Amino acid sequence: MKSEPKNILIVRTDRIGDLILTLPLAGLIKKQYPDSRVSFLVRDYTKNIVSNHPYVDEVIVLKESNGNAPLFENVNIIKQKKFDYCIVVYPRFKISLIVFLSGIKNRIGTGYRWYSFLFNRKVYEHRKNAERHELEYNVSLLEKLGVKTNVSDSNVSYDLRVDESSLQRVIKILIDEKIDLQKPIIIVHPGSGGSSIDLPINKFAELVHKLDEDNYQVILTGSKNEVQLCEKIKSSNKVKNLAGRFNLDELTALISKSVMFISNSTGPIHIAAALGKYTVGFYPKIVSCSQERWGPYTNKKLVYEPQIDCKNCTREQCQKLNCMDSIDITNVYTDIKNVLNKFQE
Repeated sequence: MKSEPKNILIVRTDRIGDLILTLPLAGLIKKQYPDSRVSFLVRDYTKNIVSNHPYVDEVIVLKESNGNAPLFENVNIIKQKKFDYCIVVYPRFKISLIVFLSGIKNRIGTGYRWYSFLFNRKVYEHRKNAERHELEYNVSLLEKLGVKTNVSDSNVSYDLRVDESSLQRVIKILIDEKIDLQKPIIIVHPGSGGSSIDLPINKFAELVHKLDEDNYQVILTGSKNEVQLCEKIKSSNKVKNLAGRFNLDELTALISKSVMFISNSTGPIHIAAALGKYTVGFYPKIVSCSQERWGPYTNKKLVYEPQIDCKNCTREQCQKLNCMDSIDITNVYTDIKNVLNKFQE
């Protein structure tokens, strides 16, 4: 590399979990190039994830109108920032065209798309084979920037920050709901964004019942659309259904007050991992949705897959055989209890 990168744009315009798994790039760049400037291009609903990040100098929100990103409006915004490098972590044609037309000299991106001619520093990796974790694929893009590092689930740094005013609002809600802040809080988040195959709702109900029976403090979370879903797994009035009560900042703050987060493959499980919480996840054996690629990237985790011995699993096959129903909640609960016992010692 002839000259050190000065002004770097990281592009991640998809969902919450994907952005969380891209956060470590900022710190790794700053470690090697402390005088560089690092910016993120994200969508509006995920911007707060990076807004307090200690190694992110600026957050640029992709301009969108009715789900469409106006080409030249976005080009003009990025062009005036005079970036010398950009890393397109989530490649889509429109986004790739925007950074190309913005005149960024060094454009890092995949070499396997029909529009890869828009990148001039190409990376040849097929993520769909899930030979590595998504976070590791993201980090490997930095090699084109001259940053080589060995990241693992025991040394990764997300540097995710909790918004203080959101934390105070969450604490007030917890006190109003008669949650004892001195005792361990367990969050169960049964919904998902639909990107994977979920654990059946009756299995979540069984797990919540066992936690409740042993007097653990359980909070159920989800979107406004998942209030009724959470109500179905509530075993008693001791279990608090707080679905629909929190925005993203507040959910992050709530997770920071918990000891364990239990969910399907969904964005908030990555928030919990980034905050150093114990995560419990349920994942199908479909390669593109597997724990190998999308599991919580932390060494504090319990991850469960179907016990059916299937090969080359597809979404259709997984749903037809109801694979996720083969996960034994009794075994899951035994493992969870062993972990929770450590918090009570």
